[in-house]
Amino acid sequence: MAFNPEIHHRRSIRLRDYDYSVAGAYFITICAFQRECLFGEMVDGEMRINERGRIVESQWRQLPGHYFNIRLDEFVVMPNHAHGIIEINEQPAGARFIAPDNLAECDNLGAMNRAPTVGEIVRAFKARCTHEINHICDNPGVPVWQRNYYERVIRDERELAAIRQYIVANPTKWIEDENHPGQA
Repeated sequence: MAFNPEIHHRRSIRLRDYDYSVAGAYFITICAFQRECLFGEMVDGEMRINERGRIVESQWRQLPGHYFNIRLDEFVVMPNHAHGIIEINEQPAGARFIAPDNLAECDNLGAMNRAPTVGEIVRAFKARCTHEINHICDNPGVPVWQRNYYERVIRDERELAAIRQYIVANPTKWIEDENHPGQA
């Protein structure tokens, strides 16, 4: 079937006209492909991550090394998803955002002249996790993550505190979680 924009379109879940590179805090949820429990298991209300879960955790912690203007807040890996808070800080005057990981090789590659968006950060995180997980599992090209992700712009300190508590308590509420395989 040929592309038909009346049928083949996805409704964006992002805020219309919102600049997702502006300074602020963002709550992110990323689900495993087909909500498969890839990253570990829950045992007595405690998350026991496996090797794939450790990769997800490690790649999350490495994000500030790739994007100097972000700070990470609470984060949890669940059996089939991850929750985290990313804070994008104001960019320093005259800052240049370099796309490649290896800054020594960037002279001829050009630079981004704007801060990265939440979408670009999440996309890079998912790609790095997928690459490393598929490498250790010898599964090149196998999807690890669902398309897209959930994000919420955190608007104030009260909301930030509530989301932090939600993330910390998530493992103890796994059976009630909408991402639990037993939930419809």
